[in-house]
Amino acid sequence: MGFLQNSSTFFTAAKWLGFVTAVWVQAISGNNYTFSNYSDALKSLMNLTQLQLNSLSVAKDVGKAFGLLAGLASDRLPTPVILLIGSIEGLIGYGAQWLVVSRRIQPLAYWQMCIFLCLGGNSTTWMNTAVLVTCIRNFRRNRGPVSGILKGYVGLSTAIFTDLCSALFSDNPASFLLMLAIIPFAVCLSAILFLREIPPAATAEEEKEEFKYFSVFNAVAIVVAVYLLAYDFISNPSSAFSLVFSIILLVLLASPLAIPVYSFVKSWNLNRLKNKPADVEEHIDEPLLNGKIEEEIQEKPAEEAETAVVTTQPPADELAEVKRKPVIGEDHTIFEAMMKLDFWILFFSFLCGVGTGLAVMNNMGQIGLALGYADVSIFVSLTSIWGFFGRIGSGSISEFFIKKAGTPRPLWNAASQILMAVGYILMALAMPGSLYIGSVVVGICYGVRLAVTVPTASELFGLKYYGLIYNILILNLPLGSLLFSGLLAGLLYDAEATPTPGGGNTCVGAHCYRLVFIIMAIACCIGFGLDVLLATRTKKLYSKIQANKRSKKFSAESNNQ
Repeated sequence: MGFLQNSSTFFTAAKWLGFVTAVWVQAISGNNYTFSNYSDALKSLMNLTQLQLNSLSVAKDVGKAFGLLAGLASDRLPTPVILLIGSIEGLIGYGAQWLVVSRRIQPLAYWQMCIFLCLGGNSTTWMNTAVLVTCIRNFRRNRGPVSGILKGYVGLSTAIFTDLCSALFSDNPASFLLMLAIIPFAVCLSAILFLREIPPAATAEEEKEEFKYFSVFNAVAIVVAVYLLAYDFISNPSSAFSLVFSIILLVLLASPLAIPVYSFVKSWNLNRLKNKPADVEEHIDEPLLNGKIEEEIQEKPAEEAETAVVTTQPPADELAEVKRKPVIGEDHTIFEAMMKLDFWILFFSFLCGVGTGLAVMNNMGQIGLALGYADVSIFVSLTSIWGFFGRIGSGSISEFFIKKAGTPRPLWNAASQILMAVGYILMALAMPGSLYIGSVVVGICYGVRLAVTVPTASELFGLKYYGLIYNILILNLPLGSLLFSGLLAGLLYDAEATPTPGGGNTCVGAHCYRLVFIIMAIACCIGFGLDVLLATRTKKLYSKIQANKRSKKFSAESNNQ
C-alpha cells in the first residue's frame, strides 16, 4: 500500500512538472509568428517583391499542412519522440535562415529558402501536437483552462523572443534567427525528460485542486504579459536595464516550477500521515472496501466509464447498436468527423479568423512602413501580448460559462469574429493610432479563435483521435496564409507599389492595404455567421456537458457531508 501511495505522489508531481515543461515549449513554439521581425532583411538581401516575400511567408505556413504527419504520429509514437522530431526540424529550418541573414553563406535559391521556411513552420506542429494532446488527456476535466494557458503562452512567445532580441541584441535579425534555432531545441530537450501521459483526475476534489493550480499558472502568465507590455513602452533602455529585464523575465518563466514542488511536498505529507501505524482493533474492524475506494469508484471520470462499457462484450442483439455511427460529443475517427456538417462549419469559420489574422501578422512589417512607422517591433509585440490575453482569458471564461449556463463555446468565436471585423475597418481608415488599436484587437481575437477552437473540437469529436483532428483544423493556417496573405495582400500591395532599383518594390500610404482590410472584414462577418450557426447546432450538447458537470459536483458535495 505504501508503494502505491508513493507512486501516486510521484505521478501527481510528475504530471505538474510535465505541464510546466509544456508551458515552456509553448512559450517558444510561436516562432512561426515572428516572420515580420526579419522579413525586411530577407526582402532587401534577396531583392524580392512583396508578392515573393509573402510567398515565403506562405511557405512557412505550408509547413503546418504537414502537421498531419504529427497528428498521425501522436497515436503511434510517444510524446518524447514527437518533441524530438519537432526540435530537430526547427534547428535545421531556422539555422539555415540564420546562415543566410548573417551572410555566413551566400543567399540560397528562392526554392531552397522556401524549403527551410517550411521546415521551420512544420517544427511547431510537432511541438504543439505533443503538448496539446498530452496535456488535454492528462487534464481532461479542465480542457478550457489547459487550452487557454498553453495557447496563451504561444501568443506570448512572439513577444518573448522579440523583447529578448531587442534587449540583448538591439533588434539584430541575424541574432533573432539564431535564438529561434537554438532556444526551442534546448527547451524541447528538457520537455522530453518530463512530459508523459499520466492518468487524469479521478475525483471532484482532484479536479478542484487542478483548477486552483491553473489559477496560479494564469496569474504568472498575466504577470509575464504585463511585464513584457511595460518593457515595450520604454524608449531607448540602457544595456544594464535590458540585461536586468532579461534575467527577471527568465525567472518569471521558471517560477511555475514551484507548483510541482508544492504538489509533491503536500502529497508526501498526506501519505506519511496515512501510513502511521493504526490501532490493532481499528485495523481488524476496517472493512474490506473502504469509503475512499468506494468514492474513487463512484467518481471515475466519464471517459473511463465509457471505456469500461465499450470493453464489455455486448449481447448479440445489441451489436447493431454498438456499431452505430457516433453522434456529436462521442469519439469520431477523422473520416467520421469529416462526414459531419458541424466539422466543416468549424473548419471554415476557423479559416476566416486565423487566415485574416495571419495576413496581418505576416505583413505587419510592411503595414507599419506603409503607414510611416520605421520600427514595427512594438506592433508585433502588441499583437502577441494581447493575443495572449485573448487566449488565456477565453479558455477559462468559456469553461466558466459552460458550467454556469451551458453556453456553447462557438459563441465566443462568433464574438471574436465580429470584433476582428471592426479592427480591420479601423486599420482601413488609417486614422492616427489606428494601427495600435488594430494590433490589439486582432491579437485578442486571433487568440480567442485559437484557444476556443481547441477544446471545442475535442468536445464535439472526442479525444481518441484528437491529434489528427486538431491537425486537420490547423490546415487552415497554411490555407489562410495562402489566400489572405500570399494572394490577397501580396497582389493588392504590388498593384499599389512603386518598383525600386534591383527588382523590389515599395508602397507608402494608407491606400496600400485599405482594400485588403475591407475584404478581410467581410470574411470575418461570414465567419461570425458560421459560428452562430454552430453554436445553435451544439446547444443541446453543451447543456448535457453542463448537466454532467453539475451532477459530479453535487455527488462530490453529498459524499463530503
